[in-house]
Amino acid sequence: MSFTISPASRLQVVQEYYFSTKLKQIAALKASGIPVLNLGIGSPDLAPSDATIQALITSAQKKENHAYQGYQGIPALREAFAQFYHKQYQVELNPNSEILPLMGSKEGIMHIAMAYLEKGDITLIPNPGYPTYQAACALTGAEVQSYELSEANGWLPDLDALAKRDLSQVKIMWVNYPHMPTGAKADKAFFEKLRDFAIAHSILLVNDNPYSFILNDEPISMLSIPGMKDVALELNSLSKSHNMAGWRIGAVMGKQEFLAPILTFKSNMDSGMFLPLQEAAVEALKADSSWFKQQNEIYSSRQKVVFQLMDLLKCTYDPKQSGMFVWAKIPADFASGYELSDKILSENAVFITPGGIFGSQGNNYIRISLCAPISLFETAINRIKTQSNGI
Repeated sequence: MSFTISPASRLQVVQEYYFSTKLKQIAALKASGIPVLNLGIGSPDLAPSDATIQALITSAQKKENHAYQGYQGIPALREAFAQFYHKQYQVELNPNSEILPLMGSKEGIMHIAMAYLEKGDITLIPNPGYPTYQAACALTGAEVQSYELSEANGWLPDLDALAKRDLSQVKIMWVNYPHMPTGAKADKAFFEKLRDFAIAHSILLVNDNPYSFILNDEPISMLSIPGMKDVALELNSLSKSHNMAGWRIGAVMGKQEFLAPILTFKSNMDSGMFLPLQEAAVEALKADSSWFKQQNEIYSSRQKVVFQLMDLLKCTYDPKQSGMFVWAKIPADFASGYELSDKILSENAVFITPGGIFGSQGNNYIRISLCAPISLFETAINRIKTQSNGI
């Protein structure tokens, strides 16, 4: 007798994460002897600072540090985030009430969605944008509506056009600047307009801000805008800025009354972050401008080579884009980024992310991650030059 059990119906609104399925395909190709070069995923290949790693080791060697921890993070970590925001963004945060450490900002997206959204609510997500916004919000039962971003508008939302919609049921608007996948930046003037839009329509803003220090000379937090704390939360993470993606350390910042429901949900989902990770994060957050300069010198040199690769593919791009990716528009003779990506994978054993996975507005684009040594990009260039049937 066979036993079957059906999954929850809520899973019908989401699919397995694109990169999860693509990594399986790449692994299968490699197992068959095809040496695929993966230029798709933004997982930093560089290490955290030596001081950060040493802090982890030192803390982990103390037997008393392996117990359960509190749900709000240790005071030293919240203080470190507060000092980091003061130094880097000129934002004042109360470490006792306005900072909630997280096991990565991806966890925070889900926690915020579950804490605030339910059936009958509407949430706005960017198109193109990080797929987790759509997935997390859909799982709550809320209606997910996208707002279109375009290259012509600098990949910023048209707030005047949005204001003409029926926004009466909209509860949360997700924004992400510097933007992933496009690398576009937002300035204070835009954030001021966004604040006024949120106030006018009683919408909670959530800015996902993990890329602000990568190839960006002017890091900005949305919370630096006067009055923004009254309508907004901000997520941040050490994954990209401090090369700690696998450590899963982030935080959500904002007013205590906005954080309280998130903490209620979070406290039912985990048993606190491993103390040595928290103490290492305290050390990481002490990083000064020299740390970010060193990282950006590496990313800048890689970006130049990736631009050469994009030129080879006859793609066009903004040379001033920020972040750890290069976003580029495909040639007109390809129907979509998927078509170009599939062609390069099959002919050259090089994987490049199709922009359409981030939404329909990305269909005519591709994205390459800068999280690989220059030699890997040069190998990809040589393969495409010598093995291609013509781009």
